[in-house]
Amino acid sequence: MKIIIAGAGEVGTHLAKLLSRENFEILLLDEDPLRLKDLESSYDLLTYTGLPTSINDLTEIGVPTADLFIAVTPSESVNITACMLAKNLGAKQTLARIDNNEYLLPKNMEFFDKLGVNHLIYPEMLAAREIVESLKTSWLRQNLSFCNDALILLGIKVRSNSVIINHKFSTGYFDHGKYRIAAIKRANKTIIPTGTDEIKENDIVYFITTRDNLDFVREQAGKEDFPIRNIMIMGGSRIAQKTIKALPTNIATKVLERDKDKSYVLAEKLNNSMIINCDGRNIEILKEEGIQEMDAFIAVTANSEANILACLAAKRLGVKKTVAEVENNDYIQLAESMDIGTVINKKMIAASYIYQITLDADVLNVRSLTSADAEVVEFVAKAGSKITRSKIKDLHLPDRVNIGGYVRNGVGNIVNGNTVILPNDHVIVFCISSAIRKMENFFN
Repeated sequence: MKIIIAGAGEVGTHLAKLLSRENFEILLLDEDPLRLKDLESSYDLLTYTGLPTSINDLTEIGVPTADLFIAVTPSESVNITACMLAKNLGAKQTLARIDNNEYLLPKNMEFFDKLGVNHLIYPEMLAAREIVESLKTSWLRQNLSFCNDALILLGIKVRSNSVIINHKFSTGYFDHGKYRIAAIKRANKTIIPTGTDEIKENDIVYFITTRDNLDFVREQAGKEDFPIRNIMIMGGSRIAQKTIKALPTNIATKVLERDKDKSYVLAEKLNNSMIINCDGRNIEILKEEGIQEMDAFIAVTANSEANILACLAAKRLGVKKTVAEVENNDYIQLAESMDIGTVINKKMIAASYIYQITLDADVLNVRSLTSADAEVVEFVAKAGSKITRSKIKDLHLPDRVNIGGYVRNGVGNIVNGNTVILPNDHVIVFCISSAIRKMENFFN
């Protein structure tokens, strides 16, 4: 597959690095040669300095024979124009990064598809959705749902009070069918569990379960539920704005923004939120603005270090739920070690959605487990595919792969070794990134 990516910013560079691990022909295009420096020598990809809206440059880099053209520059208009040009030059599929939520309406997406823009992605909106999901259930690190909540993925850090620690999977302790443990993050290691594994104190554990078993999972994990009614947000970024607009109206929000002019703009946009022009990194200011009365604290400035430290300060001041945007991948492990609650990385979220387009099997969803080096993929089983021919225990799945559950006729089910997948089942698979391609063979 030949993939051309226009825009060597955070999302474009991360996506190019991710796809370069595959057997793809990757070319990264940007008008600034400094952004491309060292990438070609460090990763299996080509770079080109040029304009994404130049027909000459697009032709020269081979867009007419591209299988996928991705435009993720900071400019929405440049991305849309580049995709229109690429499609008309011969690219099979195109994807544009946008910053207008109106374009994602079904009728508008159909309009853009006719223009030659086949896919649209709004990373800030995706990040905001994950933040809102994480706030729906206060005791979770990560909360992802599949098939209208038929199956739910829960990421939880377990402590010494959890009843599930120190039990090997081979003992049958987890064979109750109410949930399945799909992955474990321990320090900097991601474990797809086998019979000899067990859960340890301070592990981040990923459960797949159904809505009616949420309380059972919470009790097993030793967690207490508490309502979130008051939220303080540091940074008036687009992610913050989208998060506030997506939150239920009964939740009160207070935004701390350093830039005075931006504070006035935010006050006009966010009528139901209190906007404070101040530096949220200052602990005394946090106290003055009532941090002790907050149920949750969200840090979504452009500075990962500031977000981590602010959440750490909020934790020490008594806030139970914290969310930090951490775009520097090297800091994600640091945030986990410092016990920052939910970690959001918009480029990882966006890359997972884009990666889905490159898969041949019928895939409805690819989501990255931010704190773990693993992906969760929603496959649809085809008639006659290998996944439907045997019980799961007899399928000889690739290493570091775990099937968590399946949805049949809208009903979520937890799998066990004797489960047989049927055609049209939606199957939730957990695996390391390098195993996704191998799993395609089971569903094609």
